[in-house]
Amino acid sequence: MARTFTKVPQDAFENLQLDAGVLLTEFTPAAKPTLTDANILGATTGGISVNCTPEYSDFAEDVDNAPNNLKEFKHLDSWTCTFSTTLLNLSTTGAKKILGAADIDGTDTHKVTPRANVTAADFGDLWWVGDKADGGYVAVKLINALSTGGFSLQTSKNAKGQISVEFTGHVSLANQDVMPMEFYIYDGT
Repeated sequence: MARTFTKVPQDAFENLQLDAGVLLTEFTPAAKPTLTDANILGATTGGISVNCTPEYSDFAEDVDNAPNNLKEFKHLDSWTCTFSTTLLNLSTTGAKKILGAADIDGTDTHKVTPRANVTAADFGDLWWVGDKADGGYVAVKLINALSTGGFSLQTSKNAKGQISVEFTGHVSLANQDVMPMEFYIYDGT
């Protein structure tokens, strides 16, 4: 008997996403993008987690005789989109980004101080970009990203310090129909 359903698509290998990828503060998707060290947020360990999860309401859940999850009564409430990882190195601009509501001192550029309020300047797009097996890449843009995981540095004897970070994307009042994550997939040539 033939193995009819024991197959993979012919382009499965070409579309594999490989390795951990990189977190970038700036990136422009293009057929042949450029990457500079200045745009890399930092070296990571343990990979990078990219998540975009919808939150739904079932408007028929309290309607008598209505089965659960009627598609006509399903309402999309919001999207929660995040990047999380563990960084191994830190700069003053990186510390400011990780703290979220913080400033680099104007007179001492080595000093980063948390702030008691959030400003529009604390939000900024972040990118995760990773290689594909065919030489192309996958890019995910986290729109209006703000660090929501706080600053957590773990050190240990004879080891590298590890900084746990989480960034959450946000919708803007100016563009309320634009959800906080976009995906780009470029095939290799």
